[in-house]
Amino acid sequence: MGISKLAHLIRFDAPTSVRNKEIGDYSGEIIALDTSIVVNQFRSAVPGHLKLSPLTGLFYRTLTFLEHDIKPVFVFDGRPPNQKRAVLEKRAQSTGWGSSPSSNTGSINVWPNIVLKRSLPISSFTQDCHRLLQLMGVPCIMAPGEAEALCAHLVKSGTVNAVASEDMDTLAFGGTVLLRQLNAKRDSEVTEYSLPKLLEALQLTHKEFVDLCILLGCDYCDKIGGLGPSRALKLIKEHHTIEGVMEHVNRKTHPIPLNWEYKAARKLFFETPQIDAPVLVWNEPDEEGLVQFLCKEKPLKEEKVRGRIKKFHESLLKRRKQREVDEKMGPTRQSHLQEFFPATRRRKAESADVGRSSGTKRSKTK
Repeated sequence: MGISKLAHLIRFDAPTSVRNKEIGDYSGEIIALDTSIVVNQFRSAVPGHLKLSPLTGLFYRTLTFLEHDIKPVFVFDGRPPNQKRAVLEKRAQSTGWGSSPSSNTGSINVWPNIVLKRSLPISSFTQDCHRLLQLMGVPCIMAPGEAEALCAHLVKSGTVNAVASEDMDTLAFGGTVLLRQLNAKRDSEVTEYSLPKLLEALQLTHKEFVDLCILLGCDYCDKIGGLGPSRALKLIKEHHTIEGVMEHVNRKTHPIPLNWEYKAARKLFFETPQIDAPVLVWNEPDEEGLVQFLCKEKPLKEEKVRGRIKKFHESLLKRRKQREVDEKMGPTRQSHLQEFFPATRRRKAESADVGRSSGTKRSKTK
């Protein structure tokens, strides 16, 4: 879920904190990815019994990142906080894909480019993902807790340039640059959020922003009933904290949850993940190893794997040559019209989104 309706609030109240960019704009940058988000995008697109499909999708999408000269760092969820167990169990029941990571059993394998904080039992599917990414030469990190919390920590510390995730709570965790829709399409339009610009536009401190996110609705506790985004923002600006809001809100129209654990949720957003600074290394994809794994041990066709790797090498070479030409031309390179008018590229999509909002100003974008 992330933070309920935060993306839509930002679109209306802090549009200057959002930029629309292309996947190629991140060439040469290190991007931390919330792996569960990437995998679940493929899971939701296929029937539950086709368990290879998310693994295959991860293979293709990672190659797309690499051929754009993006350096991906895949971050896996560790043990979820107790506050999130109810949410995870509800999601597992609705999707039919098993329960939370803490309930998985099995041995764990450690590879040279996978950083593990401690030995946690993980599923066989997660181990397959680890092995695939190792063969593709990209680093992985097993977070001690929430993946998005560690991703946010990595970008705050300067270890990576940005976080790619669809969950808006990356911003609440303090992630300074969040990328949404960093998908595998060549004409991909990426939405980039800047936390410093967001706080400036909303005229909030980070502490106030975290309290706003809890009021909007997060994964770690209930929210005040009937409190919409505009009202929540107004109350935080006036009273600065959830405690202040509770003193002034009408409890008949906006009932406060019984035994509301908002303080525990607030604490989670400010905790620093306890993990050593990772040493990140990228290597060339191991074509023979990938063929052995995906085609001999898994039922993917060999010609598809080899064909995609060949295309990857050709595309990467072409992009690097073009970048060399652009660098030689310097500032005289002709810019695309979209670079000056990025909002026009989103107008059609935003119109469609408004049309789906059931006649209200703010949709259910999360």
